[in-house]
Amino acid sequence: MAAFVHFLGFCFLGLLVAVPWGAIAADEDPLQDVCVADPNAQVKVNGFVCKAMPNASDFVSPLLRKAGSTNNKLGSSVTAAGAANFPGLNTQGLSFARIDYAPGGVVPPHNHPRASEVLFVVAGTLRVGFVSSDGNSTLFTNTLYPGDLTVFPRGLVHFIINVGDSQAFSLSGLDSQNPGASLLPTVLFASNPTIGDDVLGKAFNLPQKEIDMIKAALKG
Repeated sequence: MAAFVHFLGFCFLGLLVAVPWGAIAADEDPLQDVCVADPNAQVKVNGFVCKAMPNASDFVSPLLRKAGSTNNKLGSSVTAAGAANFPGLNTQGLSFARIDYAPGGVVPPHNHPRASEVLFVVAGTLRVGFVSSDGNSTLFTNTLYPGDLTVFPRGLVHFIINVGDSQAFSLSGLDSQNPGASLLPTVLFASNPTIGDDVLGKAFNLPQKEIDMIKAALKG
């Protein structure tokens, strides 16, 4: 039995060496040092065509210098930096975001289908949480303070709310140049074209009147 266990151990080590780990990353590994995105290229690829002659300015961006406006229904603002607006990120498998929150401001439940997210609190007090997809729908929630980090695993539904009395500010790094974002309220009740009311009614056990009210609230 001991010999068999050792044999299994060697097999597992062999798999660790043999598996191309880059292939299971969020994005494919780059094949050159840089591939600065050329948004004006006529050729469409999975990502962006490389700019012929990159320069130093392609690798710096002022996108996140200023706070976004939180004067909206959610009381929050997400300013994202990805390959589309920061060309130097193309093929690097990364994107970044600044999130500003008014007191009580919320980033509603959503997920990123192609990325895990690490969030760092710069200022304020945030309550965050994500829900497991293992069938139990377990909620993992924490209160974060300046200097704290949290992680939202890839694809899992998560939320953020400012529970403090002042403005809050956080930074997020994601392991994809195009992580995607699906906001649950919008996806379910404001898709284009809309999901049938018969489906929504049965799924949420809601009468037509309440479905109409939710849809109207999301449009307003």
